[in-house]
Amino acid sequence: MTRGGVSAIGAPANPELALAIGYARPARRPALSALFDLDSALAAVLRTNREPLVGQMRLTWWHEALTRLDSAPPPAEPVLAALAAAVLPCGVTGARLATMIDGWEQLLDTDPSHMAAMAGFAERRGAGLFGMAGDVIGARATDPLATAGTGWALVDLARHLRDRAAGQKALAVARLALEEAARMRWSRDARALGTLAQLARLDAAVPLDQPLPIGSPRRVARLAWHRLTGR
Repeated sequence: MTRGGVSAIGAPANPELALAIGYARPARRPALSALFDLDSALAAVLRTNREPLVGQMRLTWWHEALTRLDSAPPPAEPVLAALAAAVLPCGVTGARLATMIDGWEQLLDTDPSHMAAMAGFAERRGAGLFGMAGDVIGARATDPLATAGTGWALVDLARHLRDRAAGQKALAVARLALEEAARMRWSRDARALGTLAQLARLDAAVPLDQPLPIGSPRRVARLAWHRLTGR
């Protein structure tokens, strides 16, 4: 990671993300997958650059490339091509996609262990991503997309902060958001995102110094229950 307080946030997707995407309607899965591929690509910018200036230059390139999707064909870049083919036809503009850059820039510009920075990052990354994802998969207004997305992003950030005390603070805020999201019954079309919120709740219960039991029978069963009930 480019800043000293964070390491490897947004690492490549695990099989549970693929399982969650599989809960969306087949016609909407390519768009949902493309959005999370974009999130992973932006995370990789910070994960693979030690110098903030270089990271900022690459984020600026992504911002310009995403904005240009509204007026020109995508360049020869797989993520951009997938977004143009699957997400833009759902009504999400390139300019809106470009707003995802803001959260990652915040980690470059401020100390990620500060609560204000964590909150800003989680809102711009998580709530923004879940909002667009909800639009492409047909979520309803009653689905707690922003709350769930914020909690999801905070849990991910907490597990990559080197400052353990700051990570605990992030988890405390994340748990409140995710508990609020869990009180709602998710609509059938939005349960792919509800599944990610449930995964984040499970992750938040794992001590920061222990690995996540990705793919464990208990976790998979919890996801299946959410897909069936929306709870």
